Amino acid sequence: MLNSGDTAWVLVSAALVMLMTPGLAFFYGGMVRSKSVLNMLMMNFIALAVVGVLWVFYGFSLAFGNDIGGGLLGNLDFAGFQNIIGHLVGFAVTTGTPVAWPGPDALPIAAFAMFQLMFAVITPALISGAIADRVKFWSWTLFIALWSTIVYFPVAHWVFSFDGFISADAVGGWIANISKLGALDFAGGTAVHINAGAAGLALALVLGKRRGWPKEPMRPHNLPFVLLGAALLWFGWFGFNAGSALTAGDLAATAFTNTMVATSAAVLGWLIIEQIRDGKPTTLGAASGAVAGLVAITPAAGYVSPLGGIAIGFIAGLLCALAVGLKFRLGFDDSLDVVGVHLVGGLVGTLLIGFFGTVSVNSLGADGLFYGGGLAQLGKQAVAAFTVLGYSFVVTTILALIIKYTIGFRIKDEAEVVGIDENEHAETAYDFSTLRGGGGLGTSRPLPPSTTAEAKASTEQVPATAGKES
Repeated sequence: MLNSGDTAWVLVSAALVMLMTPGLAFFYGGMVRSKSVLNMLMMNFIALAVVGVLWVFYGFSLAFGNDIGGGLLGNLDFAGFQNIIGHLVGFAVTTGTPVAWPGPDALPIAAFAMFQLMFAVITPALISGAIADRVKFWSWTLFIALWSTIVYFPVAHWVFSFDGFISADAVGGWIANISKLGALDFAGGTAVHINAGAAGLALALVLGKRRGWPKEPMRPHNLPFVLLGAALLWFGWFGFNAGSALTAGDLAATAFTNTMVATSAAVLGWLIIEQIRDGKPTTLGAASGAVAGLVAITPAAGYVSPLGGIAIGFIAGLLCALAVGLKFRLGFDDSLDVVGVHLVGGLVGTLLIGFFGTVSVNSLGADGLFYGGGLAQLGKQAVAAFTVLGYSFVVTTILALIIKYTIGFRIKDEAEVVGIDENEHAETAYDFSTLRGGGGLGTSRPLPPSTTAEAKASTEQVPATAGKES
C-alpha cells in the first residue's frame, strides 16, 4: 500500500520547504540596515526551533486530527506524535471498483507531518519582516509560540485538513471540504500568506513606527543577500507548491510549471511598474516581484493552466508593486512590505482562482468565471480569504497587546538607534574595526616582526624631501 516514489517526493519537498526559511532570512536580512541583520536572521531561525517542538507536542494534532466540531479544530489523537509512526495516510482511490482506504498512493503519516511542519514554520517567519528593527527577541519568540497555537494551527485545520485523509472516517476543516465551504487553496494562499500578511499588519499597527521612519532613509544594506534569498525561496517553492500534490505525477508537474511561469511573469510585471513610476528597474524590485509571483500562484498552482498561471503572476507583479507604496500613504510602518507582497499577493492568487480555475487541470478543482463556472467559486474564495484575514488580524492584535503590556514587545529607543543586533544578541554582523599592526595589508593579523622591521627601515631611508617636487 505504501507508495515509495510518492513518499520520496514528499520528503524531498519537505526539505525544499525547510530551505525556504533560511532563504527568507537572507531575503529579509539583506533589506534591513547592517545594524539589524543578525536580529532579522534570528527572528526567522527561531521559528524552526519553536514550531518544530510545538508541532510534535500538539500542533500537528490540532491541525490534522479528526475534527472536534464545526470544522474548526482537530482533536489531540496525535499529540506527542502518538499514532503516527508506522501509520499511513491517503485518499481512497476508486476506479469502478472501490479501493480500501488509504488506496495505492499511501504515505507515511510522519512524511506528511514533516512536510506540513515546514509550512507551519515559515508562516510566522514571514510576519517578522513587518516589524524589523524594533522587537525584543524573547518577546518575539513567545509571540511565535502563542500565534502558532491560536492562529496558525486552527487555520491550517480549516484549509488543509480534508475529509477521509488521515483516516477513512476523518472529518476535516470547514474551508477545504466541499461538504462545507469548498474553497480552493492548493498550497497555502490563505493559511500561509493572507494569514501572515494580516498578522504583519496588526503587529505593525500595535508596535508603531521605527524611529525616524519615514523621514530617515532606511535602505537595504546588502542587495546581493536579497537576491540570494529570493533565489533560495524560488528554488524551495517548487517543493512548497509541487509537493502539495502529495504524489509524483501530472498534478505535481503542473504545479511545478505554474510556479515557474507565474514567478517569471511577476518579475516582468513588477519591473514594468518600476520603469513607468521610477524610471529604473531595480534589483530589489526583481527580487520582490519574484516573491510576489510565488505568493500569488501558491493557492492556484494545482488548479489553473500555465496560461492562467502567467496571468496570475503578471497581475500580482503589477498590483503588489503598486501596493507596497500604500504604507507611506496610510502611515503604517510595514518594514519589509509583508502587507504589500504577502497579504495582497495572497488575496490576488486566492481570488483569481475564481476566474482562472479549470477542472481540465484538476478534477477536484472547479471552473472559474473564464471557463464557464460563473461566480460561485469566486464567492467561496472570497469568504475563505477574508475570514482568514479577519481572524488573523483580530487575534494577532489581541496577542500583541497582551505581550506589549506584560513583558513588553518593543526595544528601547536608544537601543534601536544604536542597533538591535548589539542590544539583543551582543553581536554585530560585520567587523568594521581598524586593522592592528598591519598597515593596510588586508589582514587583521599582526605583521611578522621581520616584516615590520623591514618596513620601518625602508621608511627611515626615504629622504624627508621625497615627493615634494611632484
